[in-house]
Amino acid sequence: MRKNNYIALAKKASSIQINELKKIKKVFNHSFVKAVDLILNCKGKVIFAGVGKSGLIAKKISATFSSVGIPSFFCDPAQALHGDMGQIEKKDILIIFSYSGNTSELNNMLKYANRFRIKIIGVASKPDSILLKASDVKLILPKVKEADVTKMVPTSSTSITLLLGDCLATTLMHQKKFSKEKFKIFHPGGNIGNSLLLAKDIMIAGKRMPVINYKKSFKEAVRIMNQKKLGIVVVLNKKYIKGIVTDGDLRRELKNFSKNKRLDNFMSKKPLVVNENMTASKALAIMNEKKITSLLVVSDKDYKKSNKILKGIIHIHFLLQRGI
Repeated sequence: MRKNNYIALAKKASSIQINELKKIKKVFNHSFVKAVDLILNCKGKVIFAGVGKSGLIAKKISATFSSVGIPSFFCDPAQALHGDMGQIEKKDILIIFSYSGNTSELNNMLKYANRFRIKIIGVASKPDSILLKASDVKLILPKVKEADVTKMVPTSSTSITLLLGDCLATTLMHQKKFSKEKFKIFHPGGNIGNSLLLAKDIMIAGKRMPVINYKKSFKEAVRIMNQKKLGIVVVLNKKYIKGIVTDGDLRRELKNFSKNKRLDNFMSKKPLVVNENMTASKALAIMNEKKITSLLVVSDKDYKKSNKILKGIIHIHFLLQRGI
């Protein structure tokens, strides 16, 4: 019974927050548009500030901005009194969070910004607060009911502040035409970075590829395979893919070895190819399904053509080394 009570309390708290978060739509007005335009036209950095819980929210939103290519950092108003104000330049924008808007620790930062005419986007719930009076763009948060038993602990208020920051970020991403490709640049490591890797990011190309003309000999194919160490040789007719020879093909052919036998007599014709913008994870799935260790990569424009130009080769070891 007691455990069920835990769940009931959690459900009640979540329901309060979900209902309160719906009030965010009140913030999407002319001031929100002005804030987005100001950030889009910023020639410097977007600097976030806040104290206490608002400071933690500001840090998270700053991290989101940086991760989508908008230069940003968090500046602690308390530390700013001891020299950090020097990080803030006239071409920068300050986005300051304070649910009440009357946090005394913000006063010196506001005075500094106003003195040097640094643009401020203020986020607070009280229109007549010190923060919003000092701000160039005023984002007024709706009053919300906190979700705790005392109705005093910042819960719904911090959630709605975070939601506003994320809505700013996603709106800016859309306007900047932010894509998965760009996201990958800012997240080269970790699970997200790996999940966004494409075939062209992990393939080998150029002189590293084991390729041979279809008129060449069996002996030459063995030499190239040993040299490149991928367990395959791609057979070309000029620059077009004609077939593939694996180490298994070569071993089987040794039984019927003939000096004059051409590669196109025992190669696998129409080998499996993928386009360069296929995700690496999908390429691995194909390898597992087909029980093969290599895939040939071609450009998107060549993928549907009957004659395909080899652009690269993916080996399963490259995928495993990347942790895919």
